Amino acid sequence: MQSLAYLRAKKHNQSQASVKNTTHRERMDSILSRPQRSEDAQKESTSFIGKSRNLAGSLGTNAKYSAAYKKDNEKKPIYDQMDARVQRFILQSVARKFLPKSRLDKCLRLRSKDHKTKEVHDVTVWKSIEHKTTAFGGLQTCGSVWACPVCSAKIAERRRAEIISAMSAHKASHGCVNLLTLTTPHQRTDNLKELLEKQACALKFFFKDFTTKKIFKEMGTIGQIRALEVTHGRRSPHNNGWHPHYHFLLFSGSGVDLSEFIPIRMKDWTTRLYIRWAACCVRAGLGEPSYDHGIKLHDGSHAAKYAAKWGLEDEMTKGHTKKALHGETPFDFLRSYLEDSTDKQAAVLFKEFAETFKGKRQLHWSAGLKKMFGIGEVSDGELCEKKDDFAELLGKIDFVQWKAVLKFEGRGIVLKLAASEGWDSVLKYLNSITIESDYISQNIRDKFGHKASSEVLKILSKSEL
Repeated sequence: MQSLAYLRAKKHNQSQASVKNTTHRERMDSILSRPQRSEDAQKESTSFIGKSRNLAGSLGTNAKYSAAYKKDNEKKPIYDQMDARVQRFILQSVARKFLPKSRLDKCLRLRSKDHKTKEVHDVTVWKSIEHKTTAFGGLQTCGSVWACPVCSAKIAERRRAEIISAMSAHKASHGCVNLLTLTTPHQRTDNLKELLEKQACALKFFFKDFTTKKIFKEMGTIGQIRALEVTHGRRSPHNNGWHPHYHFLLFSGSGVDLSEFIPIRMKDWTTRLYIRWAACCVRAGLGEPSYDHGIKLHDGSHAAKYAAKWGLEDEMTKGHTKKALHGETPFDFLRSYLEDSTDKQAAVLFKEFAETFKGKRQLHWSAGLKKMFGIGEVSDGELCEKKDDFAELLGKIDFVQWKAVLKFEGRGIVLKLAASEGWDSVLKYLNSITIESDYISQNIRDKFGHKASSEVLKILSKSEL
């Protein structure tokens, strides 16, 4: 007797034939009655602090997705790496607020130490000779590929290079790479942790299944790279909650005539794989996925497009729009909170996501696949700490200046200035915010006294997040 999943698949095949920004000075004016400053100091501070805020564009509390793009004669948007980096630092500051006791709380804020001498490193700024982008050195990193917008982007860039390298080598040896997507039923009331556990069981059953192995053998599949992604449908008409799903790059075509990969053959493999995947989902307690949404098997062109954009957290595909088409990503929660600080649900969902995904691998290569293509094993933390081999040192930031940078949330601005205008502009900016920081601190001491001033400064520093 034919299974229900098979009948559904057969039937399907037949039928198919903005919140206002508040500046540091405005916040201070609400607390202190400030005396008139000298004209020169006023001009210098206002010039560079105002300029720095313009660099961030609309990336303050009114963070816009279009900020990382620049228009070229009103044609197509051009992705700007440094504007995107400014945005990621702002998003990281929001994430710190949700995860105050995590490693992310110290990421790219505290100086690192030499492993041997225990000497504290200087904060440095480096510029890539090839890409013309800038980055910090001498700072601690969290290496979180899930929760940290800054580290995840850096790790993803290097992982993407590994993926593309392996794909190119496989194609050069007359193989092909297919893209397989697997998803499961999910509801608004699902617990994310329990959902992931059930999905892990379903995947285990699927890849150990005799028929699945037989189909992969027919495809000449020698290995696969699995990527775990997750979105949430709270803003969709039918809120189905968390939607974790898996993408597999199948390294196929080994010992098989590539002419076999024709549409009718791909459809046959898809149908047979769906029947097994549906059975494994039911066995794992997930329910039966539909043929429309449960499985997709694409050819090499889709695989190449996926690899080219992977890990960009949708910056190249939907970062310039205000509304996600297929649900919100975890970093969309951060953007949402920037736009509306009353969106407490975004905070709760991001925290649930970060705590659930902590320690999980975003990418998983099947056994022996990396070795086959000469790709070494490097942890996410090591990738995050690795500097560009072709980078020049632009300058150093002393302790007092760095405190001012953190106080004014100016890390992204420093990098943007260094990349676009050079180190002299960075020094002028550092000087202006250091003067401003000292001025604010002195007025607080004059107003509240030395004993109370430290507590007031703590409160203000937290409010700047």
